[in-house]
Amino acid sequence: MTTTSTPTTHPTHPPAPVPAPGWRAPAAACTTVVLWASAFVSIRSAGEAYSPGALALGRLLAGSLVLGAILLVRREGLPGRGAWPGIIASGLLWFGLYMVVLNWGEQEVDAGTAAMLVNTGPILIALLGARMLGEGLPRRLLLGMGVSFAGAVVVGVAMSGDGGSSMLGVALCLLAAVAYAAGVVSQKPALAHGSSLQINAFGCLIGAAACLPFTGALVSEAAAAPLSATLNMVYLGVFPTALAFTTWGYALARTTAGRMGATTYAVPALVVAMAWVLLDEAPTLLGVAGGALCLAGVAVSRSRREAGAPRGGPARPERNG
Repeated sequence: MTTTSTPTTHPTHPPAPVPAPGWRAPAAACTTVVLWASAFVSIRSAGEAYSPGALALGRLLAGSLVLGAILLVRREGLPGRGAWPGIIASGLLWFGLYMVVLNWGEQEVDAGTAAMLVNTGPILIALLGARMLGEGLPRRLLLGMGVSFAGAVVVGVAMSGDGGSSMLGVALCLLAAVAYAAGVVSQKPALAHGSSLQINAFGCLIGAAACLPFTGALVSEAAAAPLSATLNMVYLGVFPTALAFTTWGYALARTTAGRMGATTYAVPALVVAMAWVLLDEAPTLLGVAGGALCLAGVAVSRSRREAGAPRGGPARPERNG
């Protein structure tokens, strides 16, 4: 008699569900964007009493004090050895050079021109991230950045005053954009070796040390500056620097540099709204249209393909939460 054996079937386990993106990283990115937008309003006020280098030094000293105090309270100590090249590079380029040349550039060109030139930064971040960090350049990211950059140009035209644009101012704003992009790309690998608080606390301290040659100007200008200008400088250090850079680092550690850079294109739209509320500067229809383009581009660049729809397989989920 021949017996046929029935093959044993093992139950198949369904694939583990992909965890839903957390809310903390998007919330951190939104916090950064709002605070960086508010910085433009404060810089406009403080810049009337403080020179570019003195304003940068005062802002960085205030930020370093806040970040250092939080670091001591949390007892986080020093980041790993592998973080220091990125900390030093971002400290010198982003915290130091960027803040000085941006303050200087905005005294040489009108606000609209400065906005258009500095907003080349996110494009440079995406290109440098692809080249140096091996990040991809998805079509949605490129399309969204293109839309947002067009919106930034429209906002810049709408915000432009009667002031002229000097070649020095144009060069300074472009240098600020390059320093911003290089600082972001330098900081990204460092976040694998330390917390956002550690990376930004020591980066801010290095930037402050690099600006120490402006100490004399800061002391003399602080003695003559109105209280409102000094309070704006302190605000810049505590919120757009200490808090916003830390929330930026938290979000940057959980996504690509290119996508985080694209997120900052929401800043021009928020600046238009804040100038309306805080400075009583009613936006023009052109400014509103440009702001809407900026936000639309950010939405496109941050959107995800449906898991089953994309060509070439499902997109890998980003680390969030």
